[in-house]
Amino acid sequence: MGSFIKIILLSLLFIIPMLMIRRLKHQRILRRHALAQKRLNAEQHTELGEDFPLFLKLPHHLQQELEGLIHVFVAEKGFEACGGLDEVTPHMQRVIAAQACILLLRKPHDLYAKLRTIRLYPDAYVAIGENGEQSVRLGESWSTGSVVLSWASVVSGGKNTEDGHNVAIHEFSHQLDQEDGAGDGVPLLETRGCYKEWASVMKPEFETLIKRSNKNKKTVIDSYGATNPAEFFAVSTETFYEKPNQLQEKHPELYDLLVKYYGVNPLEWDA
Repeated sequence: MGSFIKIILLSLLFIIPMLMIRRLKHQRILRRHALAQKRLNAEQHTELGEDFPLFLKLPHHLQQELEGLIHVFVAEKGFEACGGLDEVTPHMQRVIAAQACILLLRKPHDLYAKLRTIRLYPDAYVAIGENGEQSVRLGESWSTGSVVLSWASVVSGGKNTEDGHNVAIHEFSHQLDQEDGAGDGVPLLETRGCYKEWASVMKPEFETLIKRSNKNKKTVIDSYGATNPAEFFAVSTETFYEKPNQLQEKHPELYDLLVKYYGVNPLEWDA
């Protein structure tokens, strides 16, 4: 009888935590669903469009999906003012959330599950590297749960939708890349076949960019993408959203691969 009771107690020690975790997940799903139904008011809509015009190019159904994701993102992520910035205003939060969540439209995601905090500086900031060296930066993505951004760069990158440079999109694509624990230019994909296809397209495209960059030849994808595979993925993502026509014309296989991964086709947004 004593052994039976011990088995029951041990079972409860496993079952109760599992039930609590399941309940918390269910509550999160319900909370997210409720937040995702919210929409921006007219003033918020206009202000977001001014600092992130790409939002206004989206078809109506994608605008609504993005508005919902903005509400969820702002509710779940922390924002920290750094470097003399007085505060991260609700408008700043919405602009950052919009640029982060445009990468999640139409694709399976867990809303950057590992991300906890967005640290925002007013302008470019000085960061200290692993070996103590200092460098001026506009943004960075940490696998430990933070994204660091310069507000001035967020706005300038968001307002110019055709130059292929958007620091927020760049850093949040790094977050997608880092979801599996390795920032190696290969985000989480759905099947083994997807990984093979990814490598068959990304590897030669990356190598081509390196060769052209070394020869100082003009490229649609910024030469910073030749730094390493992680930067190639991030820069390609910026180009995909901001220079879709040029990317599709010069690198059709890469463009089609990103359409498949992100689940959207920016070429359709100007139609």
